[in-house]
Amino acid sequence: MNRRAVSTSDIPAAAGPYSAGVVHQGLLLLSGQGPFMPDGSLAGPDIEAQTRQTLANLAAVAKAAGTSLGNALRLGVFLADMADFAGMNRVFAEWFEEPYPARTTVRAGLPLPGMLVEIDAMVAMGDHR
Repeated sequence: MNRRAVSTSDIPAAAGPYSAGVVHQGLLLLSGQGPFMPDGSLAGPDIEAQTRQTLANLAAVAKAAGTSLGNALRLGVFLADMADFAGMNRVFAEWFEEPYPARTTVRAGLPLPGMLVEIDAMVAMGDHR
């Protein structure tokens, strides 16, 4: 199997035995990112700030791989509270344009106190719009 791991110092270090991203056959698979600054501090207390930082972290890994979050095909969104859906959705409207990527949003028990969102993604390498 021909694959390569992608990492960047622009996001917090991985908290376990996984890669921030893996490129394989023209796709970048991004591990879930959370709302943390590169120094590990939480981006903010509200869903909008946390969603922006989470997407910025995903974008940093995509950039390190040689693509952009604008080429996202699918995103998985994990919310600590579904009451935050509207706020998360407003931030998505800032980041993405038609044709929008596919997306699933579910409620999840997130691993760290204060963490409201985690997002993973599948991104095409190059511009495939």
